[in-house]
Amino acid sequence: MTLSPTLSEWLNLIARWVHVFAGIMWVGTTYYFTWLDARLSEAEKTAHATGVPAQIWMVHSGGFYVVEKRKVPDIASRTLHWFRFEALTTWLSGLALLVIVYYIGGGVLIDRDVADISLKSAIGIGVGVLIVGWIVYDLLVISPLGRSEAAFAVVAYILIVAMAFSLTRVLSGRAAYIHVGALFGTIMAANVWMRILPAQRRMIAALKEGREPDQALSAQAKLRSKQNTFMAVPVVLIMISNHFPSATYGDRYNWIVLSILILIGWIAAKFIRRA
Repeated sequence: MTLSPTLSEWLNLIARWVHVFAGIMWVGTTYYFTWLDARLSEAEKTAHATGVPAQIWMVHSGGFYVVEKRKVPDIASRTLHWFRFEALTTWLSGLALLVIVYYIGGGVLIDRDVADISLKSAIGIGVGVLIVGWIVYDLLVISPLGRSEAAFAVVAYILIVAMAFSLTRVLSGRAAYIHVGALFGTIMAANVWMRILPAQRRMIAALKEGREPDQALSAQAKLRSKQNTFMAVPVVLIMISNHFPSATYGDRYNWIVLSILILIGWIAAKFIRRA
């Protein structure tokens, strides 16, 4: 299947516009709540000593804002504001871009100098990476390995490097890069919709039934959200890498460059989380 150049360009522009804007809202919200959680955790230390609830005061635009963290919300008289459609919109628009740019026609997906494979095989590899990658990640998180953040990070990084090497041997360099980024984005969106939101709903349901919410659900949701913040920075690096082909996917050792960029992204995310 092929599209006319004009139609393809318009679809690309619209999908990319939506993708970037939704991504800004999603990543911005994620890091904002990460910052809030860190500041409130510091304030809670003082609050325990004084008996005063932990609060964060902020100033922005023309007003002053105060935020207070609670483990049990007053759901009877308050409206809970959910943050979820930014993730879904970002993922759906990213998937649309993947189809428009890489899967329709396959000109950017396949490099005959790398591997002489059919378009169907290349698309199957790309889609398989997203599906299998999420399953492997999810199983690792819920396994005993997931209890140690350091051990999980080491194993996850080894798997990512292996995947980067493998993809650069069957797809074009640019397609290999974008599929690693697409996998990160898929994991992030799946974390929100398949793990974080269901956990939050079960906690709210428990409160409505007069039961104490399971704090293990809260801890799991927080862990997934934290891991999302570490994936966000490499995703942005990968998104802009197509503008620098000589330094990234076009390099002879492109899989090593990608592995290093991901590690740098994780380190940057660690500093951003502490800021």
